[in-house]
Amino acid sequence: MSLPTGLFYAQGVKANVLFFDKKPASETAWTKKLWIYDLRTNKHFTLKTNPLRREDLEEFVTLYNAGNRQQRQATWSAEQPEGRWRDYSYEDITARDKASLDIFWLKDDSLADSDNLPAPEVIAQEIVEDLQAALEQFKLIAGDLGAELTEPA
Repeated sequence: MSLPTGLFYAQGVKANVLFFDKKPASETAWTKKLWIYDLRTNKHFTLKTNPLRREDLEEFVTLYNAGNRQQRQATWSAEQPEGRWRDYSYEDITARDKASLDIFWLKDDSLADSDNLPAPEVIAQEIVEDLQAALEQFKLIAGDLGAELTEPA
């Protein structure tokens, strides 16, 4: 599942949740399909003004179908290009450059249509959170390098 930025780590950090089944070693791959749910594209969550809620995950929980995974149905297709739930075959994944899992298929509306941008206060809040996250990361790096950090007055 591709999650919105900043949910598990600092703002600006993109997170993915991976679900695995424990299987014994095999000469052939156990994986036949990789299922991906995109909760990132065209979704705008912030820590304070629009936090992720349980109801935002309902579609994923239903589509994941933990009780009967063989009956999963994708919501994405050529006819349904806005579907957030999609599968890729093992062959599709291994054919990608270095078997990259950097996969996206939904069109980001904010990049294509400037009339569809989030409200200015949402953009401003996301910028502030990204800058704060970057500052925290640089503080950690500076600390690892032995720098004496002083807080601005």
